[in-house]
Amino acid sequence: MSLKNYILIFFSVLMCAGLGAQDIHFSQFYMSPLNLNPAMTGVMNCNTRFVANYRNQWASALGKYAYNTYSASYDQKVPVGRSDYFGIGGSFFGDVAGSSRFGTQHGGLSLSYSKKMGGYRKKSHYLVIGAQAALGNRGIRQDNLQWGTQHDGNGGFDPTLADQENLARTNFLWGDINAGLMWFSVLDQNTSYYVGGAFHHLNQPNQSFYSGVFEALASRFTFHAGGTFLVRNRISLVPNVVMMFQGPHREFNLGTSLRFAMGRSQLGGQSWQAGAWARVGREEEGGAHMDAIILATRFDYEQYGIGFSYDINVSSFTAATRGNGAFEFSFIYTVCGPENRGVYCPKF
Repeated sequence: MSLKNYILIFFSVLMCAGLGAQDIHFSQFYMSPLNLNPAMTGVMNCNTRFVANYRNQWASALGKYAYNTYSASYDQKVPVGRSDYFGIGGSFFGDVAGSSRFGTQHGGLSLSYSKKMGGYRKKSHYLVIGAQAALGNRGIRQDNLQWGTQHDGNGGFDPTLADQENLARTNFLWGDINAGLMWFSVLDQNTSYYVGGAFHHLNQPNQSFYSGVFEALASRFTFHAGGTFLVRNRISLVPNVVMMFQGPHREFNLGTSLRFAMGRSQLGGQSWQAGAWARVGREEEGGAHMDAIILATRFDYEQYGIGFSYDINVSSFTAATRGNGAFEFSFIYTVCGPENRGVYCPKF
């Protein structure tokens, strides 16, 4: 790899792992519901849901120092009155990257309340409000880092001449508060739509490794929408969009998939889907750029859901990645009990 590519990798890692870094994200955002919006807690047709996600990014450029993100969550719904629900859940994610092993661990508890706003047994409209309280940990290792004073200017390197940054703390804890809203409508067993928004890091916790320096974690606003629409017998269009705004950063994901139902309806039984999304970001100096094309597939069998996606990198970073972006696995398992209230929500 040329010196130019190494420099490109170095500065890309700095931008992604710096103190003002963006939050984690998954390409299969709806298979990580509690990370997307706390208002999605307990929003399911079954009673209990287990979710696991894993993402590996830029392995072709960074090798063993590639970005690795993993997440797990549990949530359930509790009936209230004739048609409303409480949702309760817990989630955890971890993220580590680069030779500094810059890492974040984050665990939280989520609550939601789903209020039926109209409809009847086979048609419903709900407004959901959710909140999450979490505790995070952020850390960095300095033993694998290289410093400018260790290079003699002639291509030589002497690790004994370490001149490390004087970090007051290489590990710290921080509290986190998140909230969200969502509206969804189920028109029949084959048609539904939803729209929501989430506000993360309302308290803007300090992320600085230096003593006496306050570096706020910028609040992030997420807007998401989508639906399932029958186009012909057992074939549905499943479009969705996710937009994230955090400090100077912008990210837009939009696309669609086709779902082929093999069970008794589009909202249950067995189905397979495949689709493509485009991820667009904002350049540091302004303007937009295409970051990746996301190819994704998913198979649902009764209570199980398995998803796989691959990001094809199409940004200027392709000089180092050769187009290899990220791969991602998702797994969902739901436990269904007796439910006599009819259709409740879309199938995410």
